[in-house]
Amino acid sequence: MLTRTIPRRVLVLTAVALAALPTAALTFPAGAADSAPAAAAASAAPVGFVDLPDSPLPSDHAPHQVTVTYRNPTSTDQTVAPQILIESPDEGPFLDPAQIRLELLETDGRWHTVPLASQTGTLYTGLIPAKIVLHGNHKLTEHYRLTVLAGPAQGTIEPRVAIYA
Repeated sequence: MLTRTIPRRVLVLTAVALAALPTAALTFPAGAADSAPAAAAASAAPVGFVDLPDSPLPSDHAPHQVTVTYRNPTSTDQTVAPQILIESPDEGPFLDPAQIRLELLETDGRWHTVPLASQTGTLYTGLIPAKIVLHGNHKLTEHYRLTVLAGPAQGTIEPRVAIYA
């Protein structure tokens, strides 16, 4: 019998994208019929992802910088969202959000903690709060600082950029 293995990352990301759609559809007030299409477009799932180079999760408990860089290759505006995935080893142990501190360098020059969600051994940053409009032929650069806080942690840091229609 032929079997097929679906990578855990694909399952997690599909579940996250699908979970967002019913919530968005159910949150529109009855009197907001005119604004519903615009709000639905704003919360729609990404149409694709640009995977950036990954790296092993450092285990020395020191802060390490992770930079997400993406250039809009088109001449039109594009809605994008940078995302950091931290993938646990397939055989475990699975990472816990309490083991990792992820911070984003904001425009005010200070580091702000970014919450991490977890599903099936993958820690990830939310897409909706990270959405921005990137003008045609412009470049997005986000600087993150990642620190392993507890225990011997193994895994992979997988930055990427979500692309919206």
